[in-house]
Amino acid sequence: MRKKIYLGSSFLVILILIIGIFYSLPYYVSKPGMAKELRPIIQVENGYKEEGNFMLTTVRMGRANIYSYLEAKIRKYEEIYPLDMILNKKETDEEYNARQLHMMAGSKQNAIEVAYRKAGLAIDYKFKGIYVVQVVPTMPAEGKLQAGDLISKVDGQQLSSAEKFIDFVGQKKAGDTITLTYLRNKKTDTVTLSLKPFKDDPKRVGIGISLVDDKEIIVNPKVKVKTDEIGGPSAGFMFSLEIYNQLTIDDLTKGYQIAGTGTIASDGSVGPIGGIEQKIVAADKAGAEIFLAPNELGIKNSNYRDAEKTAKDIKTKMKIVPIDTFDDAISYLEKLPKK
Repeated sequence: MRKKIYLGSSFLVILILIIGIFYSLPYYVSKPGMAKELRPIIQVENGYKEEGNFMLTTVRMGRANIYSYLEAKIRKYEEIYPLDMILNKKETDEEYNARQLHMMAGSKQNAIEVAYRKAGLAIDYKFKGIYVVQVVPTMPAEGKLQAGDLISKVDGQQLSSAEKFIDFVGQKKAGDTITLTYLRNKKTDTVTLSLKPFKDDPKRVGIGISLVDDKEIIVNPKVKVKTDEIGGPSAGFMFSLEIYNQLTIDDLTKGYQIAGTGTIASDGSVGPIGGIEQKIVAADKAGAEIFLAPNELGIKNSNYRDAEKTAKDIKTKMKIVPIDTFDDAISYLEKLPKK
């Protein structure tokens, strides 16, 4: 009898533990991620070698379960966010992940453009299609298309921009149909959808997708940036430095381990990101000696100031450097003495 009670109690405990792992709470949890060397990730054809390293820094972000939520409550440099602070209105987890991956793709393009332009090299673009970022519930695309699909044709016609797709659909009326050719998981398929008025704007019809252009940047020498499942735009600035360093003969790393973060715009401006404190922790653990942080033109609560506070708190010897533009970073690194 006692054995049966013991077995029953053990089963119940195991069941509770399993539920705790797989039951998602309405929160996201973020924690320090990693600082990763960029040389294995970025390869410029016949690019110059470097003595030190540029490193991207990441934050680990995911839906909270009971255990990760409780852990974040007691651990420093782990943060809890309500869903509406992370997800757009009516956005699913899958759409959020697709949005993050697309922002990463955009940051790579900007990084390549900034680096090649600074190196005095030509840049061109090849349009690939329109990328589905979000599907609107109750609209015709729901259940037919999904975030991450790449639409290349409408009614058999090759697309040349998202704007022209919107113009094409805008000329039709409710009940008309369009046939889309799209790529998903490396497989091409077609789907025919009827147009329907939008609830918030009944005069406008559509299939119910948020979309952006998907372009391939063409450069010589060629460059490959392998980011796997790393999402978001925050590595763009460090990508640009690594690409430029491989394009030019003078090594900007000068033997140092240089981490950093920040978005990069096509004009070379460096923008703020979330989780700077967690990225400082990650960079310090990876042995970075210098950290390049977005300065945000010196505002009071800039990424740079938050990075400085964290650096003091964890007692790191890592030097925190304020950066507003790509050229700021180049100027600082050019003046850096060789290690």
